[in-house]
Amino acid sequence: MDKPNRLFIVTSSPHVRSTDSTHSLMLDVLIALFPALVVSAFTFGLRALSLTAISVAACIFFEWLYCKLMKKPIPVSDLSAAVTGVLLAFNLPVSVPIWIPIVGAAFAIVIVKQLYGGMGKNVFNPALAARVFLMLSWPAYMTRFTAPHTVLPLLGNVDAVSSATPLGILKEGGSVTLSVMETLLGQVGGCLGETSALALLAGGLYLLYRRVISYRIPVTYIATVAVLALLFPRGGMAALDYTALAVTGGGLLLGAIYMATDYTSSPVTPGGQLIYGFGCGLLTVFIRYFGSYAEGVSFSILVMNALVWMIDANFKPKRYGTSRMENFKKLMKNAFVKNEDTADKGGHA
Repeated sequence: MDKPNRLFIVTSSPHVRSTDSTHSLMLDVLIALFPALVVSAFTFGLRALSLTAISVAACIFFEWLYCKLMKKPIPVSDLSAAVTGVLLAFNLPVSVPIWIPIVGAAFAIVIVKQLYGGMGKNVFNPALAARVFLMLSWPAYMTRFTAPHTVLPLLGNVDAVSSATPLGILKEGGSVTLSVMETLLGQVGGCLGETSALALLAGGLYLLYRRVISYRIPVTYIATVAVLALLFPRGGMAALDYTALAVTGGGLLLGAIYMATDYTSSPVTPGGQLIYGFGCGLLTVFIRYFGSYAEGVSFSILVMNALVWMIDANFKPKRYGTSRMENFKKLMKNAFVKNEDTADKGGHA
């Protein structure tokens, strides 16, 4: 009898094989963030590089320390802590004291990531959660911005602040006369990594080419903000001018491309990703218009992070003989019963 052809041997699932790993995916993200880091260094000087290096080193250290103390495998080599460090630095003004990224790194890695179980189990994006924590704890540091090309000490404290973000000026009732080219090239005040729209878009295209992220979340997110900005311009600006500023003049591109697309804290279903992106965009505009903060990207993504479980539950692939509403009702019923059992036992699930 002839030997069987191995190409026709049937085995159990899964059958999809890939050379991708956490390390390779995180390396692609770091490569995509590099253009924005270069523009940040050009705009804000070497202090931008020192803050980023401190943030990355602190994230790596706290992940190593926590896993060492808890006697868990140390995942530093997967580069996820390094990505968190870069994203955290990109969400900071260049004028913050050097201890701010260290405190933020401890919160991001220990509280948001590791206490939830580590890589792949955190509910919220660690860098964004750390930014919000820092904003609520030290708002004076987190809302101070310097003008582009201001000479700042490499590691020392910054005494003077001379600029505000374009969205901050509009929030205070002022007028903005920025050109699209200035926001594209990052020649405006703001956090380290959110100023250059062109650099962020270049990195986003790289991630799409490498299939690290899907287009659904960032495109839906950005399109929602753009449409609402076009319909409801502010500050006496022309609709198109305000739309360009709303998309490129704040943290929208950084959040939509690099943080809303986080695998762990975003939906995995195609329909869920569209709803998630739309919700992020809607909340961002709502906070910008009616909230006390000039920017709403961080808060909107974190709110939608908390709703991912419900979004995915309602957009799971339909099984034969059932409906999505039936599946959703069953999920909610099980969750309710589980909470009742937990309450009866007087403990946590």
